Amino acid sequence: MTVQTETMSKFPTLRSFRRIQIERAAVLRWLRRRLAAVLPPLVMLVLLLGLWELLCRGGHAPLPAPSQVVTDTWDLISDPFFDHGGTDKGLFWQITASLTRVAEGFTISAVLGVLLGVLIGQSSLAFRGLDPIFQVLRTVPPLAWLPLSLAAFQAANPSAIFVIAITSIWPIILNTAVGIRNIPQDYRNVARVLRLSGPEFFFKIMLPASVPFMFTGLRIGIGLSWLAIVAAEMLIGGVGIGFFIWDAWNSSLISEIIVALIAVGLVGFVLDRLIGALGNMVAGTTRT
Repeated sequence: MTVQTETMSKFPTLRSFRRIQIERAAVLRWLRRRLAAVLPPLVMLVLLLGLWELLCRGGHAPLPAPSQVVTDTWDLISDPFFDHGGTDKGLFWQITASLTRVAEGFTISAVLGVLLGVLIGQSSLAFRGLDPIFQVLRTVPPLAWLPLSLAAFQAANPSAIFVIAITSIWPIILNTAVGIRNIPQDYRNVARVLRLSGPEFFFKIMLPASVPFMFTGLRIGIGLSWLAIVAAEMLIGGVGIGFFIWDAWNSSLISEIIVALIAVGLVGFVLDRLIGALGNMVAGTTRT
């Protein structure tokens, strides 16, 4: 009886040991996946920085080496929140000002772009009438719109927002229209049989079928928005990362330009990932 009791008492310990082994194996698999994702770009980044350091070390190089960039801009990097008045602000405030303009302009382009995309995707007449115009306008460079917007709005900030909206709206319109036009005819027939109303057809048929196309356009649009604001701010002035880069160039502060470009790239990467994550969330919601 005592032996049997001792044997039974060991079972929980064996189960706990096996559970620990399974959890440890799961953690190791997760670590391997993360290393496989992070290690290659990290190695390439180290190699590129090393090559840059070797090529630009010395007093006659046209660009500063990475070590020199960090030395020259350490105050800017270590304190991005300083505010000395006017345009003399840290990177945080410069990027925040630019992101505010991007948020306003991109919101306008997203709303109008989805609505116009649905219109030309659903209506063959609207498609024949508007698509050629959109194809022409989308090839106009962002900065080409700036003089016209300055003449129309007579102010720098609304002009920059207009440039963002007009630059980013075209991929949203076209991708949304492609998604709408690719809805299978069977879905449309089922909607007619069930006599779905307009809102019901949009949320139950149209939106789930077009979400991947729509968010592809939104991801392209947010990238174009960020590109457009940096270019526009170089001309309109004021607080913003674009003007910060232009002002650094006029002051021959090449190291500050490099730091600002890195910040621009990182912010653009984050914006793209946020729109992608939002698209996955909406796609999951529409499936359920």
